[in-house]
Amino acid sequence: MKIKKLLAILLAATMAVGMTACGNGDGDSSSESSSEPSSQSQSDTGDDAIAEAQKVLKIEGENTEIKSTGPNGETATPATSLSLTDDEIKKIREGGYKAGISFHYGGNDWSASQLQGLTDAFKALNIEIVATTDADFSAEQQVADIETIMAKKPDILVSIPTDATATADAYRRASEAGIKIVFMDNVPTGFTAGTDYVGTVSADNYGNGIIAADLIGEALNGEGKIGVIFYDVDFFVTNQRLEAFEKTMAEKYPNIEIVAKMGFQDENACDVVADAMLTQHPEVQAIFAHWDIPCEGVLSSLRAANRSDILLSTIDLGNNVAIEIAEGNVLGLGAQLPYDQGVAEAMLAAYALLGKETPAYVAVPAKRVDQSNVLEAYKDVYHVDPPQALVDAAK
Repeated sequence: MKIKKLLAILLAATMAVGMTACGNGDGDSSSESSSEPSSQSQSDTGDDAIAEAQKVLKIEGENTEIKSTGPNGETATPATSLSLTDDEIKKIREGGYKAGISFHYGGNDWSASQLQGLTDAFKALNIEIVATTDADFSAEQQVADIETIMAKKPDILVSIPTDATATADAYRRASEAGIKIVFMDNVPTGFTAGTDYVGTVSADNYGNGIIAADLIGEALNGEGKIGVIFYDVDFFVTNQRLEAFEKTMAEKYPNIEIVAKMGFQDENACDVVADAMLTQHPEVQAIFAHWDIPCEGVLSSLRAANRSDILLSTIDLGNNVAIEIAEGNVLGLGAQLPYDQGVAEAMLAAYALLGKETPAYVAVPAKRVDQSNVLEAYKDVYHVDPPQALVDAAK
């Protein structure tokens, strides 16, 4: 079984265990989950517990320049600059706080890794996770999920909106109920940081778009014809990726022409989109796909058409595309650091609980991944050793 599927199963298993722990007394949601029952939450504020918490909460890396701006144009604060003192950690651990987590979609490597970062950080802070939900890209389901989470009376909600407009009222109700909301990547329409929510944590998606462009530009030596397969939905983080890719191509590689640009809405149907691009524009020498799963579809199309001459770049280090990079089938990508994003989100929540000044927009750096560093990059992204399949491919 592929590693991607194993991670998705792990996330689903976490949810299933949580449903057993929570029961249906506060509402019925097929995607609901919870972590350990509250009776198991015990505060240990000894020196060893504080020291261990500091290890978990420290986000490694340099405070490198972040190219992205926030959903409302905010300048980014590097996630590596976030910190809590021993006394602040002790205070949070003694608070008996609870958190809920609402994903737009939980069946991918990004969500699984972000959930692990949140889980480890909240455990370090002795904050109980009372529910974790997966809306499966349905705004209607996410509204129901938020209502279910609110019934459990959490102090914190960490979430990524499925639809910034359709879910806004539900998030507004949570905010007005006094729940401190930390967003992943995007915010609901009409929300103001510091008033309606604590802050947002994201990857440097603009920086990752630049990396994806550089990979193709360098490989083509600054000349050629390329295609772009993009997510044809108004979504903040993917918009930033595409803007950065196209602007970098125009300014840095003026002799590379984007001759084909085709959109998709179903990430699992990108082989069909790529088929159409190859039929209409067989002259393309490289393709940028918006993230790893669409890239897998494009790669499938190229293989079926026997077009191994076409180069690929993308964003997000999924397990499958990592193997393709190691084997030389994909040039490389700009990687998010979802585990670190999860830790940073928990840190922002702690800032809010302490009444500490909170940055409106926090981002983790973009990371270039190619065949030369894919094993090291995997560990940086997921905070675990690379799977044996990737190690073998890298040989």
